Amino acid sequence: MEGNTAWLLTSAALVLLMTPGLAFFYGGMVRTKSVLNMLMMCFGALAVVGVIWVIYGYSLTFGDDVTGGLFGDVTQYLGLSGLIGNPDALTTTAFVAFQAMFAVITVALIAGAIADRVRFGAWLLFAGVWATIVYFPVAHWVFDFSNDSGHVGGWIANKLVAFDFAGGTAVHINAGAAGLALAIVIGRRAGWPKESMKPHNLPFVMLGAGLLWFGWFGFNAGSALAANGLAGVAFINTFSATAAAIIGWLLVERIRYGKATSLGASSGVVAGLVAITPACAFVDTWGALLIGVLAGVFCALAVSLKYKLGFDDSLDVVGVHLVGGLWGTLAIGLFQTTYVNDVGVNGLFYGGGLSQLGKQAVGAFAVLFYSLIVTLIIGYIIKFTVKWRVSDEAEVNGIDEAEHAESAYEFSGLRGGGSSIAKSAEILSGNKVPASASKEG
Repeated sequence: MEGNTAWLLTSAALVLLMTPGLAFFYGGMVRTKSVLNMLMMCFGALAVVGVIWVIYGYSLTFGDDVTGGLFGDVTQYLGLSGLIGNPDALTTTAFVAFQAMFAVITVALIAGAIADRVRFGAWLLFAGVWATIVYFPVAHWVFDFSNDSGHVGGWIANKLVAFDFAGGTAVHINAGAAGLALAIVIGRRAGWPKESMKPHNLPFVMLGAGLLWFGWFGFNAGSALAANGLAGVAFINTFSATAAAIIGWLLVERIRYGKATSLGASSGVVAGLVAITPACAFVDTWGALLIGVLAGVFCALAVSLKYKLGFDDSLDVVGVHLVGGLWGTLAIGLFQTTYVNDVGVNGLFYGGGLSQLGKQAVGAFAVLFYSLIVTLIIGYIIKFTVKWRVSDEAEVNGIDEAEHAESAYEFSGLRGGGSSIAKSAEILSGNKVPASASKEG
């Protein structure tokens, strides 16, 4: 028991690391003038969701069902009452901590779809409202299992019996659909798609992808809730599928553009992690590898759809998380094998029929449409009340200065009296600054 609790707490810490990792991943992908705002959106999600989770979020998610599988009892564990200080609830408090990190990163993922153009205050408001009426109910549907002691959980896990080991539906489809909704509501960045908006720091992107991969072992293997063989299966499937996804993404890049890029490799990491998340403890090695490599291919192709369809998903939340989450969730119905995990039935390619694939589809699209529709409503309410967007001037000149009164890269100490960043770049490169440029006025 103590060993399982230790593993769960370790996994919770690993999943917490994923949010700063996501901040670096997203932060490197935006332009120099927006990097701090992107980091702050991720950390803001951590702050807001972290507070409301312990007040009522856990209870709304894992309290006894009160609405036919839709919502938990928000009063049952209000403020974690009955859990904190209860010696019989020590394992439960570890689970509270573990699931808190899932709630945080799900909200943070959405930020990538609306980078470069929203007010920080509006984002914090959205984070709290969306977590309350979208994430907590959906997590109840997917993660809250009924048990023999009389606890009644959510409808996807218990009535539909669609499988999602670690969050393909509740986390990735949920966040991806919300990102699509907000991209529609808020509109395009100034200059998109004609203006070049390349990532400003690709080493940051690769560092973030590495931190996400590291933390994801807690995300997936930790969802076994025990230090056992099933955790080991989830761990190795997470590793191998992600490696295969990198290859899949880079192959698409090589065929389409003739080059394999660091951004593509990093994006392939995330695509593989997303796709294997729901299936990691239900498939064998071959299933994991196929899920991974196809996730790399599908997501690499999907990220270009925003240009054809006209929605500005800044950092490809839709193309990676929505598409990858859908693929991974549906893939359970294709590759699931009772040889690995004796729950449910074999998938279509392992001798089973179409029944599980149908259940997976119902669960996946129920979450997609719920998140999309409710997020559209929330988004439009914020748009016409407190307003989403920064001013045109702030968007063009720099959202970091406008929203946070800071700059990610400060060269003032190197300027020699001048005021241009170009002058600082000359100093850094070793070129002498002309005398005429070293004086003000």
